[in-house]
Amino acid sequence: MLVLYIVLALVVVILILAVLAPKNYDVSRSIEINRSKSEVFEYLKFLKNQDEWSPWSKRDPNMVKDFSGTDGEVGAINRWKGNKEVGEGEQEITHIEEGSRIDSELRFLKPFKSTSDAYITTKEVDKDMTKVVWGFSGENKFPMSIMMLFMNMDKAIGKDFEEGLNSLKQILENQ
Repeated sequence: MLVLYIVLALVVVILILAVLAPKNYDVSRSIEINRSKSEVFEYLKFLKNQDEWSPWSKRDPNMVKDFSGTDGEVGAINRWKGNKEVGEGEQEITHIEEGSRIDSELRFLKPFKSTSDAYITTKEVDKDMTKVVWGFSGENKFPMSIMMLFMNMDKAIGKDFEEGLNSLKQILENQ
């Protein structure tokens, strides 16, 4: 009988945690780059250029990558397979609003399966200054949603976005 009460208590705790757990996430960071909006956007829309500034490319220089479709256009896909720090997955450009926004879908396969919507926006601050926002959002599905009670997605991924944006700024401003 005691075992039944323990199992029942565990089920109740898990249900309560599932109800309290965050159901969505949205993480973004921004930076201002001393380049025109058109120059910045033209560079950003190509998936292959992300290798130059992505923090994850630096974490696994031996990452295997495969590109399909026409880079810089809707439908282009970047597949990667890396060490346990970068995992395995693919990114597909799903929408381009020329000059201002690039949307893509991130499909992670390892270390766990998940899908997120990623975006990069550009906004002219003045003729030689562009604000870039890089972010991603998605749903926390059960049981991962419970883990999000103990992990702050913004803190976990935000620092990677900051690192990547700082690299992007350095690359574009030194061209």
